[in-house]
Amino acid sequence: MDPAGGCPHAANARLLSQGAVTAVVLPGEVEAMAVLGHDALREFLAHPDVAKDAKHFAALRSGAIADGWPLKTFATVQGMTTADGADHRRLRSLVSKAFTARRVEELRPRVEALTTSLLDGLDRAATAGDGVADLREHFALPLPMGVICELLGVDAEHHDRLHHLSNRIVATDIGPAEAVAANREMVEVLSTVAAARTDDPGDDLISALIAAREANGDRLGPHELIGTLMLTIIAGHETTLNLITNAVRALCAHRDQLDLVRSGGASWGDVVEETLRWDSPVSYFPFRYPTRDLTLDGTVIPKGTPVLAGYSAAGRDKKAHGPAADHFDVTRGGETRHLSLGHGAHYCMGAPLARMESTVALSRLFARFPDLELAVPEAELPRHASFVGNSVQALPVRPRG
Repeated sequence: MDPAGGCPHAANARLLSQGAVTAVVLPGEVEAMAVLGHDALREFLAHPDVAKDAKHFAALRSGAIADGWPLKTFATVQGMTTADGADHRRLRSLVSKAFTARRVEELRPRVEALTTSLLDGLDRAATAGDGVADLREHFALPLPMGVICELLGVDAEHHDRLHHLSNRIVATDIGPAEAVAANREMVEVLSTVAAARTDDPGDDLISALIAAREANGDRLGPHELIGTLMLTIIAGHETTLNLITNAVRALCAHRDQLDLVRSGGASWGDVVEETLRWDSPVSYFPFRYPTRDLTLDGTVIPKGTPVLAGYSAAGRDKKAHGPAADHFDVTRGGETRHLSLGHGAHYCMGAPLARMESTVALSRLFARFPDLELAVPEAELPRHASFVGNSVQALPVRPRG
């Protein structure tokens, strides 16, 4: 895997032509595997003999993984994404109330108001920048970051720092010292936030998590609390940020598809689903581990092997999506099948919020700026330095064309 990231689709196509499962080498010469094919990935994500707990990570358990390994947080952070069975259900139940369909709809007016405010800011930034502004900085980032932090109860003073640290944690091209420092500072910031909510609880998720007790009296442990907050903030804004960014790029490159939506031939929901399939916000997500030697699509994945879920590859798998899988087509509608929000017990609980934020953002963006266009060619946009996240680092646009 290239730690510098970049656009994954050409490499994905080459790998898919060889099979649905492939051996890969992670930074630090760590041997792993990736599941790329749509059907194989769907089976793998819900397989009863596949675990998330790092106690099943053979190389980590044997001491072969060095401290400061850039992907170690994905394996060792304590929270829903590294828990199995009853422990996973307990942690998920403590958070799930904040992401129900009803709660998401209650957030819609706030999302709409924030969107309008950010569009005003994007317009001002473009005016000050000779007609050009970074849509990612001024719109696609502050919208989901503002919403998830408001939902959690994180004060605005921490937003910029938390995004920077999130970006460092999902990066795959940083050295051990940087990785350790980013994780340590993230824990420090979130501990400060949790302490503030402990002293002054409010109507927010952090306060609820601190106070939460299940019928048997179990409380969310301190490490689980910080781990849950870290995962919720990273997943709650990085993925939606990439989703909005990738959708705008796709629509600017396919004006016929944008015209279809604006004429009523497809919905903004269709745009979101097709973007999730065609240019998944997450490319390769770490980790899952077979608890026994597992044969998947004819390939054996040895017990204890760290496995990446290849969402960006599965989204363009021609065996699942047909010969036109490489084409961005918002009219696929209900026939669109993708795994970009997961599958099985670990399906993304924030999916309803991500979908709502993205449809509001895109519909209002193009209603306000129907002639919006990229200010630089797509090929010149700087890519994420990560094979986990899949997007660009900046998106210069001309809002008024």
